[in-house]
Amino acid sequence: MIDVTASNEIADDARARANVVRLAAAQALTGANSAVIFATGSIVGATLAPDMSLATVPLSMYVVGLAAGTLPTGAISRRFGRRAAFITGTGLGALTGLTGSFAILHGSFALFCLATFLGGLYGSVAQSYRFAAADGASAAYRPKAVSWVMAGGVFAGVLGPQLVQWTMDVWSPYLFAFSFLVQAAVALVAMGIVAGVDMPKPAPADLHGGRPLLTIVSQPRFIAAALCGVIAYPMMNLVMTSAPLAMKMCGLSLSDSNFGIQWHIVAMYGPSFFTGALIARFGAPKIVAAGLLLEAGAASIGLSGITAMHFWATLIVLGVGWNFSFVGASALVLETHRPQERNKVQAFNDFLVFGMMAIGSFSSGQLLANYGWSAVNMVVFPPVALGLVALSLASWARRRKARIEAAMGEFPDAI
Repeated sequence: MIDVTASNEIADDARARANVVRLAAAQALTGANSAVIFATGSIVGATLAPDMSLATVPLSMYVVGLAAGTLPTGAISRRFGRRAAFITGTGLGALTGLTGSFAILHGSFALFCLATFLGGLYGSVAQSYRFAAADGASAAYRPKAVSWVMAGGVFAGVLGPQLVQWTMDVWSPYLFAFSFLVQAAVALVAMGIVAGVDMPKPAPADLHGGRPLLTIVSQPRFIAAALCGVIAYPMMNLVMTSAPLAMKMCGLSLSDSNFGIQWHIVAMYGPSFFTGALIARFGAPKIVAAGLLLEAGAASIGLSGITAMHFWATLIVLGVGWNFSFVGASALVLETHRPQERNKVQAFNDFLVFGMMAIGSFSSGQLLANYGWSAVNMVVFPPVALGLVALSLASWARRRKARIEAAMGEFPDAI
């Protein structure tokens, strides 16, 4: 299917589908790298840090890297194209693994934090895969393209924790040192995959065209989409990064922790095989709302007990909730901008999401250490309620605008 968008950009779904295959594979490998950090970060941090309350700082540095890399990723994409940004990101991924392995071998907490920060920069580039999949695609195919790329994370959920399980003791007593070396190799494989992505070349309009950013982000629909992303991802990250250390504090094994993270990541990305279809049928706002409610449900499970089964159920439900809310919020963002505005709007959206994650992540270690696992779960409920209110207000504003324009004999804007 080929059509022409409002900006005369030709939509080629055949090319978009080919890109989706490569981007989904890259998503799987990048997600595996992230899974290694999530599964090991707080444990390595507890081993290397001078104080137990600093155990989750490496994971916080990963999130800081996510936030720090979003705007530069958008700038590189606008100036040199998406593929250049992707190759740069995978190079940072390889450097992450090498630095992390070196840090563990030499017992350097600061160097390990640097490694996870670099991993966050890599992750920030990978976050643009979902938006890149929609470039050049028809309006009908865009939600599915986003969803299918996110589905690549299913394989990350299997591959990442298994890499940790297979390699964590190879260089004993340096736990996880070899895991990070393997992570570097995986990033190099991803580099070869993204090098073949066929993306539209940056046009002059992409550098200077479109509406001012403030005009775009002032739309109620963008505000709701960004706010729900800001809630969905940081709340998921708070619970997920705290869970491995909380399980260890509750006397559960490292295998139990790895199993929980593995199925959490599968639950994060598995629904992507049908999330796009659900969005097409019910609309993005309803799917986002369902996801936020599932995140609240996961927190409720976490409050109900501290057995391995409780942790696993919490992580699985949390993953599904994140998928619905984050993929849905991403689809909402795509409805708020024109093609020539995409890079700056998408980068700004991700900066908000991961900037808030970075701020919140530094409190997770203190929250868990000082107040316990129950407090981590209790924090989830107020933001979820705020997100549901924002969705309701955005829906009301859209209906009101449509009624006013219909009364004036105008056609409602799609954006």
